[in-house]
Amino acid sequence: MKKRQLGKSDIEISDLTLGCMSLGTNVQQGKKMIDYALDKGINHLDTADLYHFGENEKIVGEAIKHRRSDVVVTTKVGNHFEKGKDDWFWDPSKKYIHKAVRDSLQRLNTDYIDVYMLHGGTLEDPIDETIEAFDELKKDGLIRTYGISSIRPNVVREYAIRSSIDILMTQYSLLDRRPEEAILPIAEENKIGVVARGPLAQGLLSNKADEVLDKKAEDGYLDYSYSELKSLYYELEQALPDSSLQQLAMYYAANHPAITSTVFGASSLEQLEKNIAVHQSINEITDAAYPILQQLSKASQYEQHR
Repeated sequence: MKKRQLGKSDIEISDLTLGCMSLGTNVQQGKKMIDYALDKGINHLDTADLYHFGENEKIVGEAIKHRRSDVVVTTKVGNHFEKGKDDWFWDPSKKYIHKAVRDSLQRLNTDYIDVYMLHGGTLEDPIDETIEAFDELKKDGLIRTYGISSIRPNVVREYAIRSSIDILMTQYSLLDRRPEEAILPIAEENKIGVVARGPLAQGLLSNKADEVLDKKAEDGYLDYSYSELKSLYYELEQALPDSSLQQLAMYYAANHPAITSTVFGASSLEQLEKNIAVHQSINEITDAAYPILQQLSKASQYEQHR
């Protein structure tokens, strides 16, 4: 597994990130999957305080407690919830961030968080106050660096201008190329590392794409109609027959120069093993595939939050 520098920080993360949201609530199964990922060279784990209202952070904390120095942990903040209540509201205030980070530290059973991210955001937020909170946490040694998880170019632009963020997490795939037009250039210009989530587009670019398409996408996906997706699958198979759809999808998301790592989730050890194996196999795909993938897919743009 390759390691890449995260933004301007001194942190290096693997080019594949394990998204922990899908681990479930079984502690032993979660630990087994995290151990497997770490043993295969993944050093970056992505969680959030909202995932199962803190339970996911607890599983991650339990899994890494004996190898903390080997792991880069990312967690997120901004969704205000109270213990025992299955409800939350958006709260990027300085007061809440200072409280939430300490709760996350306790659940993760660690003295510091490597990467702390705002879990969303709008232009109506008190952005300067939010940034000030992150800077204070960094100064106090509670976090090593910070960033934002967002698909809104206008919000990303404000954080790039006003703060020293090192990481941006955003949705990006062969079926969602919107970041190429707006978000990825901002990241490159400001030396912000990008972690791409959703490279398999909710399974529509997995090796079970036809099955997922019939179950979940009868009305299409983003700019693609059902028939356009079926046509794209056929065209890709004809143009690049030596690679599976999932290989091509993971290759494409990882190949943009702004991308530091791609994140994927897994709900079973078997799924985790397959995803890692596919990622390792994308090195076999030649550079000639990239322009073909761009030609066959749509170069879409954001319609809102520009």
